[in-house]
Amino acid sequence: MKDWLPKSVQCLRNYTGRTFVADLIAGITVGLVALPLAMAFAIASGVPPQAGLYTAIIAGFLVSALGGSTTQIGGPTGAFVVVVYGIVMKYGMDGLYMCTLMAGVMLVILGITGLGSAVKFIPRPVVVGFTNGIAVIIASTQIKDFFGLQIEKVPGEFAARIETLVLNFRTLSPVATGLAVCSLALIIVFMRYVKKVPGYIVALFLGTALVVIFRLPVETIGTRFGGIPSGLPHLQVPQFHFDLLRPLVSPAITVAMLGAIESLMSAVVSDRMSATKHNPNVELVAQGVANIFSPLFGGLPATGAIARTATNIRSGAKTPVAGIIHALTLLAIILFAAPLARFVPLAVLSAILLVVSYHMGEWREIPELLKLSPLEIGTWLVTFFLTVFADLTVAVEAGMILAALVYIRKVTETTTVSEVTEQYLQEGHAHILQHKEIPPYVAIFRIHGPFLFGATDKINVVIERIPDLPPIVILRLRNMTALDGTGLQALENLAEVVHKSGRVLLLCGGRQQPAEIMRDAEFEQHVGAENICASVSEALQQARKLWSLRIDQGSAVTQVDEELPARSR
Repeated sequence: MKDWLPKSVQCLRNYTGRTFVADLIAGITVGLVALPLAMAFAIASGVPPQAGLYTAIIAGFLVSALGGSTTQIGGPTGAFVVVVYGIVMKYGMDGLYMCTLMAGVMLVILGITGLGSAVKFIPRPVVVGFTNGIAVIIASTQIKDFFGLQIEKVPGEFAARIETLVLNFRTLSPVATGLAVCSLALIIVFMRYVKKVPGYIVALFLGTALVVIFRLPVETIGTRFGGIPSGLPHLQVPQFHFDLLRPLVSPAITVAMLGAIESLMSAVVSDRMSATKHNPNVELVAQGVANIFSPLFGGLPATGAIARTATNIRSGAKTPVAGIIHALTLLAIILFAAPLARFVPLAVLSAILLVVSYHMGEWREIPELLKLSPLEIGTWLVTFFLTVFADLTVAVEAGMILAALVYIRKVTETTTVSEVTEQYLQEGHAHILQHKEIPPYVAIFRIHGPFLFGATDKINVVIERIPDLPPIVILRLRNMTALDGTGLQALENLAEVVHKSGRVLLLCGGRQQPAEIMRDAEFEQHVGAENICASVSEALQQARKLWSLRIDQGSAVTQVDEELPARSR
């Protein structure tokens, strides 16, 4: 039962007043940041702004109270905008509520059965492809409000939307455009130079103040939606249409898988920033419960929000109490300040969403992907274009099929049949570990088999032991038969973790296919070209050289044999 306890319960055992003050400040800060984002995500999804706020309150509270991450913040995110918009357009709000409930049940089942690990079988090119695509679509939906265009209805399809925007661009509003551009510039300036103050909050309050003081002729939440109702979210059981159950299965799977991916990615980011460790199965159960209750109060699908989680940690959050306070902060705003929301200009919210879409796009991944094999590049491009021009469900399905074919090809290419010759035996001596002396300042790990998507989490065996490892870590790749982009990313992450710990990572014995992938991706920049060795013998020789340099520089630890942890050879 201890393994299934939420982090909120575990953290309260040693909770102090000082911890509460830190959580209180962080919770209020991230609650204010979530205010414009929640409304913006809802409007971009084609639903009233209060739906986003209800999601942030209900789901945000449940994710923090029941989740398996210490500082995770749950709520509506940009990843769901495209999916929610498509579901609402096709099946209406009742269809959205049914879909969210179904996805919530799926997430609970994934968590209880431990099948949450299935998320790792979605490879890097597919994840980056649909993330790029979602970012482009979100940005395209904000052009109308950013420029204040007079368009009665914007088409749901990307190509038709762009055509409509271009044909109606002459209706641009200089006032709305100026307000949006100033808000965008303000957010960027604060993100770059005043990082401790969230630019979203500043842009929201200043933009709204300008509209009220100067009575600017721009569209606001009040003019389009009539404002936001005050009071607590009301329990409302959605009307079930049993004829929609079968058509909604595919969108529900998409929502569940997207929620699981986003939540676990956010939890990993949280772990890195706060030096904690999340429980993925407990986290998925909490996400499932949150998605079951969110539609009962008129909310949207919810997941872990990476940007708000990062803000929560940077603001000093220590426990899940900060996430609970974030939800209560939003609830207080709805109860006491809802009438003021009608003055919020849509141009400011569009500027906020443009920044969000840019940051969620993972554009920095593209140059790295272009260094991979043509098949992996093709998988990324197909996923991207199908996300933009078809829909996310089709894109993920096609991407996974292509990824599976790439996986099969990579594995089959590593199968060889060759004669054992005298030369082969002689060359093999440099790679075997038997009869080689491993110094106490060196630890050797090996990867055995194909290191492709679905298996990369196994590298955590090394990462979890980093604090106890000696100064030099050797990763033996002699038996790693295949490598893909996801595996390469895992090795890059390992190199970063080892480097930050003050240790040195050496790699040795890479076979032809992995060696070519690493060479094309310029992996040597992560560890140094001199630390990629042809064999374990060469790696041990390089380790002795590095250790001698440390001794010469006076940084070596004395009495190594006594202080370094004992380990099997």
